Amino acid sequence: MRSFIEEIRAQMAEHMPPVVPKGASESYISADDESFHAVLAAVSGARAVLIGLFAAQDFEEKRGFTLFYIFEKRECPDIVIVERALKGAEAASIADLFPAASWFERETRDGFGIEFTGAFDRRRLFLHETYPEDFHPLLKSFKNQPIVTRQSVPPESEYRFRVLDGEGVYEIPVGPVHAGIIEPGHFRFSVIGETIFNLEIRMFYKHRGIEKLAEGKSVADAVAVAETISGDESVTNAVGYSMAVEKIAGASVPERAWQLRTIFMEMERIYSHLGDMAGMVVDVAYPAGAARFFKLREEVFRQNQALSGSRFLKGVVCPGGLRKDVSAPAIEALDRYLVSFLPEFERAVEIIHASTSVVDRFETTGVIEPRLIGPLNITGPAARASGTAIDIRLDHPYGIYPRLPLSKRTATSGDVLARFDVKAAEIVDSVGIIRSVLGGIKAGTVRCPVEAMDGYGLALVEAPRGQNLHWVYVRDGVIERYKVRTASFCNWQAIRHAVLGNIVPDFPLINKSLNLSYAGTDL
Repeated sequence: MRSFIEEIRAQMAEHMPPVVPKGASESYISADDESFHAVLAAVSGARAVLIGLFAAQDFEEKRGFTLFYIFEKRECPDIVIVERALKGAEAASIADLFPAASWFERETRDGFGIEFTGAFDRRRLFLHETYPEDFHPLLKSFKNQPIVTRQSVPPESEYRFRVLDGEGVYEIPVGPVHAGIIEPGHFRFSVIGETIFNLEIRMFYKHRGIEKLAEGKSVADAVAVAETISGDESVTNAVGYSMAVEKIAGASVPERAWQLRTIFMEMERIYSHLGDMAGMVVDVAYPAGAARFFKLREEVFRQNQALSGSRFLKGVVCPGGLRKDVSAPAIEALDRYLVSFLPEFERAVEIIHASTSVVDRFETTGVIEPRLIGPLNITGPAARASGTAIDIRLDHPYGIYPRLPLSKRTATSGDVLARFDVKAAEIVDSVGIIRSVLGGIKAGTVRCPVEAMDGYGLALVEAPRGQNLHWVYVRDGVIERYKVRTASFCNWQAIRHAVLGNIVPDFPLINKSLNLSYAGTDL
């Protein structure tokens, strides 16, 4: 089977622009204005998926802006990055060809001021109306400091939601402030009766400037920034960031460190999925059934505390491995706990399947159609529940995952029940992975030295919600650019489609079945 880059070469023949390989699975195609569209056509012809698009300013020896288009061909292990230096601050939109590009382009426009001509949606994304008109915080000229927001917004600058007219059509605005403790997000439904036929989502009410915050930090200090991207993906994002740095430095992480990292990542997957499953059951008014999952989740948190000193496993992963080792008693206690965990978990799942009222609410609700998976880059359990067998741990393997008993858990119906069942199966798999690692845990060091070498590198990791992307650029020994894209950023687009034809009271259930991160989107 030809690699992804070989397939592009075959289509372009002698017109292929320069290619810079970065390791065995990462290739950069340097495209100019003349060759860019030919490269894009070849990538599209290879049935590739756009998984990222971002900009960097004054990259390497190039003055001005450079755009990076990151493509994945499903079931191929290599990633292709099309690198395009701009002559000014303008580029043609590719959102008509790759719909996932729409949010990426809007994000890049807000951050750098780059205009994407021909874009079908040119509204602001993370800079709401009260930000200054010409404010672009990722420019090198902007220094982190308090800003003066606009006290009044002219009508032409207001965010325009899509307006749907017709007999019996009315709008239901929900949020951005919600009951409980969830973060802000605005959902605007267009309905006839209770049936939803359009939904618009607006996020970024608590945008934190994570990427700007990382600029100028040492590679050791920036791992703390990665951990704050989304609290319940602390380990996965710390590992993703560290992998990118380790690729740049050519570091070889010790075996024991990778074993413990894997245990931490799978523990994170377990407690995340347990929370999702409990939330789904709560949203159909069956708290007694949810209580079993909540109980197990609390027990997993306590195991995390014993392993690392943090319920959310913070402060333990770093470039080169781990900041500290895990004691033998904590490892033995975890193994004993997982033996008792599995039958209790399986009994909790059986109880839900035996409840006809719960299954009735789950079945046929919130279907994500398979045709949307590639164009919107939907990943994780959301994609696997719709029949798409993708998982970064197997498709772009890292660490010790290639040697572990892991398979892609899929379903075909794409509804809430499918997502519940896929997450249940993945919890069982995670327990098996952890116990397999525990059975062969190695002695030795948990950290290797990592020198702050200049360069850039990409890492993909499978977070509980799906594919997370980390691109790190180090110059003069500090972080010059850190680009993060979580699975939530893309998967929010799935909800807009999943709710169509459903009734408004089912929206919380559909939303919870995906349990996307507001913080992981509002970087």
